[in-house]
Amino acid sequence: MNVLDLIRPRIKSIKPYSSARDEFQGTNDNMVFLDANENPFENGINRYPDPLQKKVKSLLSEIKKIPQEQILLGNGSDEVLDLIFRAFCEPNLDNIITLPPTYGMYSVLANINAVDIKEVQLSDDFQPQVDRILDIAATNSKLLFLCSPNNPSGNSFSSELIERLLKEFRGIVVIDEAYIDFAPEPSWIAKLEKYPNLIVTQTLSKAYGMAGIRLGICYASTKIISVLNTIKPPYNVNELTQQKAIEQLQNKDQTEQQIQSILKERDLMISELGKISFVSKIYPSDANFILVKVDNATMRYNQLIDKGIVVRNRTSQPGCENCLRFTVGTKQENNTLIKTLNLL
Repeated sequence: MNVLDLIRPRIKSIKPYSSARDEFQGTNDNMVFLDANENPFENGINRYPDPLQKKVKSLLSEIKKIPQEQILLGNGSDEVLDLIFRAFCEPNLDNIITLPPTYGMYSVLANINAVDIKEVQLSDDFQPQVDRILDIAATNSKLLFLCSPNNPSGNSFSSELIERLLKEFRGIVVIDEAYIDFAPEPSWIAKLEKYPNLIVTQTLSKAYGMAGIRLGICYASTKIISVLNTIKPPYNVNELTQQKAIEQLQNKDQTEQQIQSILKERDLMISELGKISFVSKIYPSDANFILVKVDNATMRYNQLIDKGIVVRNRTSQPGCENCLRFTVGTKQENNTLIKTLNLL
């Protein structure tokens, strides 16, 4: 498969905007910058940020063992996903395939970009129904979104099923790995060379604890990353975000300690939730949350709100009737939740 054949013709012909920071490629040492119409008075943020975020990418390259040329950064994963839509999907012509219950922004972005949506609901155990996906796919089905570990169910998809989709789906397969740091399975970025139609998205919002800085990551072939760089806004990741990301990425010990704490608390929560009288099912989780089936999700949600605890009511999602989603918090927060549930 030549992925460039999937790119929109108009995107192929775009000449990217060249910013002042793109044109000057030298060192910043002892240089007088009068090229970008910036305020000259130094305050730490008076200069435009690095448009290619090279320092952040260098750290990610070291951590993930992948070349910088295969990394794109965005203002949250949502911007990364939007760029993928713009690159591959012709408005009012192409379509995408989603697998509900799943992350809702795939559909929102499709509607924003005037792209039709085909849905194939996950199986009862929240796995992709490959035959149905391939049957519904057409020549203008450009993107297939796989959220693994899946939100809101929490489980990882079977690697065998994903492999088959990568081999047989004739478009781009986007694997959203927002929760991969909590899962025992390895990331699919190790398979980028094998599958040219694979895009993997990750985030610093979950395991790295930086939801507030909005930094999403895209890993793909150099061809795909080159196209996405062509259409991204010139300064899409601000200077403060880059500085904070660099600081946190260098603090690997703290991140790993927090991940292990969340995993330990997740196991304890699963054990305690199993003792709650109105809990009928606890779904397996490879994420930092747990999907739980209760007797009446809306009633229990409102009861928890009255007690000062906010969870997520997922009962309206396909396959999630009367399900609540509990994020794993601190030990104290989790104990408060379990104590409150036992008193309802």
